[in-house]
Amino acid sequence: MDLIHDRRTDCYSVLGKMEIGNYLELVRGAHAQRGGITGQREVLKTTTAKRIRDRMISDIRAGAVLPPVVIGVVVEEEVIEMVSAAEGLGQVEFLGEISQQELTIIDGMQRTAALIEACEIDTNILSREMRVEFWVARSVRSLVYRMLVLNTGQVPWTLARQLSVVYAPLLEEIKKKVINIERIFSPDSPGRRVASSQFSSDALVELYLAFSLRKTNVDTKETLSEEFSRLDFVDNLADVGFQDHFYRALSILVDIDKAFERFDNGNTGRFSRGKEVFGSQPARIGFMVAVAQYVLGRPGLDRSVTERGARMEKIVRNAALMVEMLNKCEPADVGMFLRLDVLSEILDKKVGQVGRYERSVFVEGFKVLIEDDFELPNMEPCWRAS
Repeated sequence: MDLIHDRRTDCYSVLGKMEIGNYLELVRGAHAQRGGITGQREVLKTTTAKRIRDRMISDIRAGAVLPPVVIGVVVEEEVIEMVSAAEGLGQVEFLGEISQQELTIIDGMQRTAALIEACEIDTNILSREMRVEFWVARSVRSLVYRMLVLNTGQVPWTLARQLSVVYAPLLEEIKKKVINIERIFSPDSPGRRVASSQFSSDALVELYLAFSLRKTNVDTKETLSEEFSRLDFVDNLADVGFQDHFYRALSILVDIDKAFERFDNGNTGRFSRGKEVFGSQPARIGFMVAVAQYVLGRPGLDRSVTERGARMEKIVRNAALMVEMLNKCEPADVGMFLRLDVLSEILDKKVGQVGRYERSVFVEGFKVLIEDDFELPNMEPCWRAS
């Protein structure tokens, strides 16, 4: 297998030949582990796409060689060391290592579907060879950067769709890096939030988008042809510290969420208990965007890598002091600090586009908290900031 080190993203491109049957077995193994290859584009169903796929199937049966399918995989450090140290990388050993990981098809979902159909018609195709390129990375950041910069789709892809390709590895990395999250709900592991530090997988991916774009109103249908959004995303991913900033911001949110939960007066109703503040996605997005704008800079006005690091350290330090103070307070005093009555009154206004309004309230409020170094006597100035 041919190995090239991508120094820009610190990935390894591993190009090799495989029997089509072995490739499909590798893909089906991932399918069996997760009930589907998470986040891939569905096979296109338009009349034109079907005709093209039928032509591809007939070409495969006639002996055509397809362009390499590109598979991304995030691995542990020991696998990276094994790959980087190998002068002549053995295919069996390499495939044995990556087959245990979450595999994502970065480029080639339509080709894979055509190969499956062709093999169902003619099983002799299983023994033919095909080219497969593996992108082996330490972090999901590298795979996202690889897709957004180097991958071109046949149809316009939304940012959300691009991220969905690395959906499973991103969530796995969140679990490893943000250890104070207690539970993540997903389609395969459904549930609902009953306490702090519990989030849905979709909500976390949306927070990742909002943090990178530094905007509260993230249009998940926004296509990559919206160049400013794409460039903002790529510029942030180019900073090796960006992913760590996101995880640290999310960890701070979870710590504050747990501290707020200590206030529970037994009442029901929206924003009557502490855990309901960050039970709201507008509040979570507001907090993450406020942190992102403070640390990374406003869209179009990026801060230097050094300044980003210093600002992130300041937020971590100040937020920890506030959380420590709240954890020492009596639960009733936490309630006095939160001033949820003021928040409820402000959010009860009859306005159009309620979600947009709530996000603006929270982002402006958390900006106040950050700008005042988390040292406010209570949250009323935050809730009244918008």
